[in-house]
Formats: sequence, C-alpha cells, structure tokens
Amino acid sequence: MRPAPQGHRAALLIRDQPDRTARPRDKPSSSANMCGIFAYASFLCERDRRFIINTLVNGLQRMEYRGYDSAGLEIEGDEPGQPLIFKEVGKVSMLKELCEKAPVDMDKPFLSQTSIAHTRRAEGDAEADTGDLARRRWATHGVPSTTNCHPHMSDPRKEFTVVHNGIITNCAPASLLLFCPNKERVLTDSPRLADKELRLVLEKRGFKFQTDTDTEVAAVLAKYLFDSQKGKPISFTSLIKSVIMELEGAFAFVFKSIHYPDEVVIARRGSPVLIGVKTEKKLKVDFVDVEFANATDAAEAVADATNGTGSGLLGVPTTNAQGKLVRSQSRAFLSDDGMPQPIEFFIASDASAIVEHTKRVLYLEDDDIAHIAEGEFHIHRLRRDDGTVSAIRAIETLEIELAAIMKGQFDHFMQKEIYEQPESVVNTMRGRVNFDTHAITLGGLKAYLNVIRRCRRMVFVACGTSYHSCLATRSIFEELTEIPVSVELASDFLDRKTPIFRDDVCIFVSQSGETADTILAMRYCLERGALNVGVVNVVGSTISRESHCGIHVNAGPEIGVASTKAYTSQYIALVMMAIQLSEDRLSMTARRNAIIDGLHELPGQIRQILQADKEFQALAPMLAKQTSLLIMGRGYQHATCLEAALKIKELCYLHSALPLTQNPQLNRRAFSLASSSMARSPSLTSRTFPHSPTLCTVLTPFRSN
Repeated sequence: MRPAPQGHRAALLIRDQPDRTARPRDKPSSSANMCGIFAYASFLCERDRRFIINTLVNGLQRMEYRGYDSAGLEIEGDEPGQPLIFKEVGKVSMLKELCEKAPVDMDKPFLSQTSIAHTRRAEGDAEADTGDLARRRWATHGVPSTTNCHPHMSDPRKEFTVVHNGIITNCAPASLLLFCPNKERVLTDSPRLADKELRLVLEKRGFKFQTDTDTEVAAVLAKYLFDSQKGKPISFTSLIKSVIMELEGAFAFVFKSIHYPDEVVIARRGSPVLIGVKTEKKLKVDFVDVEFANATDAAEAVADATNGTGSGLLGVPTTNAQGKLVRSQSRAFLSDDGMPQPIEFFIASDASAIVEHTKRVLYLEDDDIAHIAEGEFHIHRLRRDDGTVSAIRAIETLEIELAAIMKGQFDHFMQKEIYEQPESVVNTMRGRVNFDTHAITLGGLKAYLNVIRRCRRMVFVACGTSYHSCLATRSIFEELTEIPVSVELASDFLDRKTPIFRDDVCIFVSQSGETADTILAMRYCLERGALNVGVVNVVGSTISRESHCGIHVNAGPEIGVASTKAYTSQYIALVMMAIQLSEDRLSMTARRNAIIDGLHELPGQIRQILQADKEFQALAPMLAKQTSLLIMGRGYQHATCLEAALKIKELCYLHSALPLTQNPQLNRRAFSLASSSMARSPSLTSRTFPHSPTLCTVLTPFRSN
C-alpha cells in the first residue's frame, strides 16, 4: 500500500468549461464492476483459430459465476480487415457451441493475433498480429439480445470494435457540441447544449445506432474522431485518448480496429483491469515505464484537430521538450540480444481468468491507457500528475492457484465458500495471532498504530456485506479503544458530503477492493487529509493500492456473488485490529485475552455448525412457502441478522426484514407482525452465526419450484 493520489481531473477539450469529473452526486454505480472482459493477444506464437476461441471462451467461463445474460467474442477473419464476431444470448457454453458450428476453418494458423471476448460482444484483426477480445456483461442498457451483446461495432464495416466493463453516464456537456458545423469554435454556456448527450450529438452528425447500450457510443465516437482527421495520420493510442476524454462514468475498455491491425488499446477509469504476460524467456525487468503527456498541450492539440488547424487529435507521438507524449521502447519484453521475443498477453477484469495462463500480471491505474502492438507494451497517461501516481507499473506475481477458483465436489461456488469458512478464518488469523501470549500483530498497520490511537474518531465506510461486518464490530472497537466510531454506507456518505477532518481515521472495507462507491468515498477522504485504512481481500486492488495502510483479509478468492466467507473473515480482521489498537490499555487486558481465546475456538465451532446441514435441508421446504420472514436479533447479532436478511432476499427472492428489537415497545410491535400464519424458526445465537448463508443454499431450490 502507498499514499494515494489526491484526485485528478480529466483533461477537457474546452478548458474553460466546468469540471466534468465524477462528483458525489453523480457517482458511478457500484454495478459497474459486475461485467467480465477477456482479451488475448499473441506475437510470434503460432496459434490456430480453435486454440484462440477456446482461450477466449475459457476466460469468459472463469468469470461466468456472476450470472451474465449474453456473451460474445471477436477473432481474426480469413482476410485482413474482415474480423469474425460471434454473439449469443445465455451462458458462455452456448457461445462456444455457436462458434463450433460456424462454417470457418478452425485450423487456420495465426503467427500473431489479437482477439477480444465479453458477454455482450468482441472483435479481431489481421493475420500478421491477431487479437482476441472476450467479454461478458449484464445488459446495462437494453434487453439481453444478440444485438445488445458485446463486442460493439462502430458501423457495419466493423471499423472499430470495443468490449466494455462499467457504465458510461454521458450526463455532462459533450465538448463536441461546442463546435459548429463550419468547424468554428463556439464557446457557450447554453443550457440547451449542456443537456445534450454524446449519443444525440453523434446522431445529429448522421451516425445511426443499432443497439440500446451505452458501449456503442464509444465505438461510434472513435470512428467519428478518426474520420475527422480526413486521412491525416493519428496513432491508435492518441485516438482512444480523445475518446476517453469525452466519456463520463466508470469503465474499462478494450478497443480494436481494422485501421490498426494487430493492435489493441486498453483504457481504465474506475473499473478494474489487469494484464497477464507470458514469455518463454525471463523478462529483463519487472516493471513497465509510464509515458506521460502534458494536459495543456493535449487539450490544445485536440481542439486544433477538431477545428481543422492541427496535424492530429493529439499528434503522432514524438519527443517534445514542452512535455507532449514521449514514446519509449518497451524494455521488459525484449530478449537478451535485444530482439523481440514470442509473447502472449491476457487482458481481463478478474484475475481468475488469467491465473491458468500466467501468474505474471500488472494492474492498470485509473486513467491509464495501455497499447499492445507487435509484441510491445506501452502505458500512457493523458497528463503528468502531481507526483502521487507512480511512473512505473510493476509486474507482480499472482498468489492464487487455479484449484482455488474451481468448484471441486460442490454444486456451486457459494456452497464451496460456506464450507471453506473453517479454513478461511484460520488463514485470516495465520501469522497474526499468538494464542500463547495473547498477542496480535498486523504488519500493515504497524507504522500507523500511534496515529490511529490519537485520532478524534474512526469512520468505517463500506457497502453491502462489508457494511454489515463494520456494524458487527463497531461495539468491539468502542469498548476496547474508547474512540468514537461511526459506520457509514458509502453511497449515503457521499450523498451527504459528510464532514471529514485531518484528525479522523477512515477505514474502507471491501472484499474485492474495487467497490465503486467505496473507492469514491476513499478519494473524498483523501482530499480532506484523513488517514485512510483499507481492509480488502484482493491483493493489488484499487483500495489496497491507494490507501495509506491496511489489512489483507486473506480469505481466499470469493467467486460467488453472495458473500459468505468474506463476512466472517472481515469480522475477524476488524476484531484483530480493535485488539491491537487497545494494547496500550492495561484495563482491557482480560477482555482482550477472552476475545483471543474465543478466536482460537472459532474454526471448530464453525465446523460443528456445518455438520447440521441435514437440519437445514429439513427446514428449507417450510420456510420456502412463506411470503415474508422476520429475523430478530440485537447486540452483537444485530448485524448478522441484517446479513441474513440480505442473503435471503438476494438468493431466494423472499422478503426478509429485521425489525429493531432493542426497545421493549418495538419488541411487542415486531412480535405482533409474526402472526399465527408465519413460520417460526430457531433464532441466531453467538454460536450459530453461519446459519443464514447455509440455509439460503438449501432454501433457494424450493423457492424456485
């Protein structure tokens, strides 16, 4: 973890227009991270079409656990400039069947290639260097259909294709509107223009949209900006930079184009994307340099190009003393003799899609634009930042194993993760708890313990299950540290513009480390000078990189949509944090020792609960017939009851609520709701908190019948 950037503003084509960066009131939705992208690019590695399709399909299937509505992919065609696109509604297996039945030569070899895949659409390019792009995505806009499925095309000729993870809001004024048809620049604050969206702008310029999705706008915009050059040369990277500067929201893109054969451009803003690297020989260095451009020069170059007075949107990358983009050689991927070597790149929104191919990966930061062409890999940024963003991207080693993301003997991932809890809680405590001396050691917090102990208050910020884990441990923090604690839902925290001060400590909890609202809240607190602590399960995630310090939960990969083992492991991680913060308080020694003894017994207690599976199987049919469930609990179990209600609603589509039961008067009202027709079930106790997710797994099949 390292000090986080203090926030940055997107470069504007018209620099005297209002700031268009995301604000709390128009923040990207956290659902922006629910899609799956996979792309495959190879150079000097002969691969036939069957191998390429299988690689793309397998990558999508690794991310299929989140339940997507459609899938698509794009691969190289038999002739340059004629990519093949396959799309299908339903599971990835249906897309695979469609590809296998297609009348194409599956044995055709490609020495180099790029391809993309997704559960909405993908694209490919020329034979010399092919790229495969695979993508799975919920129907963010538009009903699930082959038309709305990725990859999306700019036009029937497929000049530009794109797969996209996230959402484009298009709610801010498009600078394209600030240019009249005669190409003269118009500076106006007209509300009528400010209310326009990019889609309407492009439609007025004669472009026709074939889908209901937000993604198609990016592809069409790329074609519009390319056509505006009227044959003047422009690099693929510079073109996509101009596209990204016009877009609002949180997204990750992979672009392909018939005008740039054997090239792909990857862009990230607010949605995770990582790139795996596979070579036969060892890489010469373990990092990639970032190539910067000056924001002012970039904006002026784009404006000149749109007016017809410049040589290109951002110009062909050249060395420039004034700070324009400088292209450097990608040293990492050369062999010892300085010659290019065979290399494969795997681009994905989830590490689970890459780990079977390679464990060497690098993570893109927000506003990074990566370019892959002819075996070289470059990372660009729109402007030189204020020094808080690193000038390199390290090539890291994934620490997960393929077996960890497979279902094994279980029916589904959620069931597997429920039964992994005895081991996951041990892994959370491993190397951190000394049960003999009753000592806790959290290395990620060590340098900041005194700062946290002196803080005015602790503010926990999270969403969903992570929010519940914060609620569950709030009383422990207050009891052991006697520091005021507040727990905030990230979206509400932003909407209220909650006052944050320099002597506050803000703790951000997220299983993935990529929850959009939580990340925005973290950056909001960074701007106000608060110490930021991250508690995440995914190493290398945005929250883990941008927070000052923190804790890795170490629960292992959580594949199922409904969080289970992350809740118990987050609970334990936060309890350990509270214990370590209170080590300077001798009056709490007995209480700390009692809690640590309880942690030692916890794995065995969870195993005991999981042995009651047959009891849950017998209980499920009765509960499945109910129209509503009331789950009652208080004290330490209040948050666990909230989590149980969330799981039942999320998985069983059965109304479930938690009335407040602390007040005697409210108790009577709550029990009056439980009429004679409403089923009773055993309440949750301190020794049975894993009941609810286990019950959900057996209740769901009955509800669906």
